[in-house]
Amino acid sequence: MSSFVGVLVSDPWLQSQFTQVELRSLKSKFHSARNQSGKVTLGDLPPVMVKLKAITDVLTQDEIKDIFTESSSDLDQEVDFESFLRAYLNLQARATAKVGDSKTSSPFLKTSSSFLKATTTTLRHTISESEKSSYVSHINNFLGEDPFLKKYLPIDPSANALFDLAKDGVLLCKLINVAVPGTIDERAINTKGDLNPWERNENHTLCLNSAKAIGCTVVNIGTQDLVEARPHLVLGLISQIIKIQLLADLNLKKTPQLVELVEDSKDVEELISLPPEKLLLKWMNFHLKKAGYKKQVANFSSDLKDGEAYAHLLNALAPEHGTTTTLDTKDPTERANLIIEQAEKLDCKRYVTPKDIVEGSPNLNLAFVAQIFQHRNGLSVDTKKISFAEMMTDDAQTSREERCFRLWINSLGVDTYVNNLFEDVRTGWVLLEVLDKASPGSVNWKQATKPPIKMPFRKVENCNQVISIGKELNFSLVNVAGNDIVQGNKKLILAFLWQLMRFSMLQLLKNLRSHAQGKEITDTDILNWANNKVKKSGRTFQMESFKDKSLSSGIFFLELLSAVEPRVVNWSLVTKGETDEDKKLNATYIISVARKLGCSIFLLPEDIMEVNQKMILTLTACIMYWSLQRKVVESEQSSSTTEITKTSDGDNESVDIGNGPQRENEDT
Repeated sequence: MSSFVGVLVSDPWLQSQFTQVELRSLKSKFHSARNQSGKVTLGDLPPVMVKLKAITDVLTQDEIKDIFTESSSDLDQEVDFESFLRAYLNLQARATAKVGDSKTSSPFLKTSSSFLKATTTTLRHTISESEKSSYVSHINNFLGEDPFLKKYLPIDPSANALFDLAKDGVLLCKLINVAVPGTIDERAINTKGDLNPWERNENHTLCLNSAKAIGCTVVNIGTQDLVEARPHLVLGLISQIIKIQLLADLNLKKTPQLVELVEDSKDVEELISLPPEKLLLKWMNFHLKKAGYKKQVANFSSDLKDGEAYAHLLNALAPEHGTTTTLDTKDPTERANLIIEQAEKLDCKRYVTPKDIVEGSPNLNLAFVAQIFQHRNGLSVDTKKISFAEMMTDDAQTSREERCFRLWINSLGVDTYVNNLFEDVRTGWVLLEVLDKASPGSVNWKQATKPPIKMPFRKVENCNQVISIGKELNFSLVNVAGNDIVQGNKKLILAFLWQLMRFSMLQLLKNLRSHAQGKEITDTDILNWANNKVKKSGRTFQMESFKDKSLSSGIFFLELLSAVEPRVVNWSLVTKGETDEDKKLNATYIISVARKLGCSIFLLPEDIMEVNQKMILTLTACIMYWSLQRKVVESEQSSSTTEITKTSDGDNESVDIGNGPQRENEDT
């Protein structure tokens, strides 16, 4: 039995310069540079280096060769992986200096070119002590009574106890459940006193896959980064989780009164498409305008530094605590102090200090405004407008599918972040980005127009190319045109995205299944694989199809998970799945166990209980992918290729399911 081990280097400083995702990708690139003798020499590196991030399009292969020659005249000199990493950092320095970024290039200009022997200097990651203190306060407040964590809380914000506590993964998993209750079945979290490396890795795998499932961007974070509790990565993840919690009510479904922010019902669609942060700014400006404040707040940093907007907002929302003193004060720091005192009367002081306001901390100001919104949104209860807002919401099935595809797209690491699926895909651009991920080279970017797009026909052009590529990939698109996407046809958008998601999954499986020999993977292959795995484990449950109603009990998937990793299911927690309550317990447990194993999935317990055919196929395919990927890793490890990655340069990070524990197992 072997557990997952991250890519480790002997120099701690060098290790600290990269995330585990970056190290896995770079190690794969290093191995690809091996020559016929199985070694890597200095002369073998330029063709590999020229394609790497931050270097490509900046330095040519000849320039890289010249830089290497400065370090050593012998290009036949053998280099090890650590030398490769130092060479990469050195080239990053040269690339940065070449583009003339004075802020980041100056430390690099002093870099020694003898990277084969010397440590390369680079910018260190820094963290905001104010943010750390604020997030610690949040954790102490929301998790102080947690049965497992209360013995470790409250955390001292002035020390590094937060990072020490985060190392076993329990804190981060619990924090996700505070942000979006029910995301993780806490029965799946390893919570015994002294966790071994395997168990810690399982917790962090569960954490990262669950973080994706609530909308966090984690493409540059690996489990080993969290095991090491690298401060900037841990704090960045905590920041995202808390932000999701604080902005949870910034939508028409949770707060239909937000429809008051627009005068005309025609503007409601625009309101729906706004990301939560923009909606929060719109809400703030709505009240500021009513209060007679002449300026427009466009951000959570510089526009709030003088405190005047806060003073007007608090006076408008809580006139019973209103005062003219705050506005009369000329000194920004003194005004910020008075603002905090006023906010304290609304129990809204947790996230900022006067210094944070004056310095314009964007993350903490956003958290402060969101907290004010939660406590006193100041919106009316006009039943007519609220009824109209409720009419705009989707049915449960459409909402679940929209959520699944939105989170899946965001997990891919594409440049565009999707806030509202049906609105954000109408330009066609994000669909082209996803198609380029699923089928590299399929998009003709010269014929695509990037948002913001003023000319409507450009959107149609983008969407026409989307449909054209879909047809080339054999999607079923009878009588579907690009204009259907531009018009926001929900049924067609969901149908297209399902085919795109399914295509992406099948391609990943095809690439991993070495004995497929180019043969396409089909739904039937996935079904047969799952049934064979369960049968070989000695259990009798078999599914007839992905819409087999007997799957609603959850037993089959627990048997499948146990078949690919026997230790992952605690059968004492499994119910018979006969009542709706028991089915939900099993379904919730299945999702968390699959994520703990390493599956990146976005379905909900209801999808299993109701046997949603699409989501059932997705779940089965992800378990199959994890099992096959583990076999590839073990095969590579046994042939002395210590670390491989199927996510070269992060391209397929959406299914980051190779980070879980590994066991010897045969896949057919």
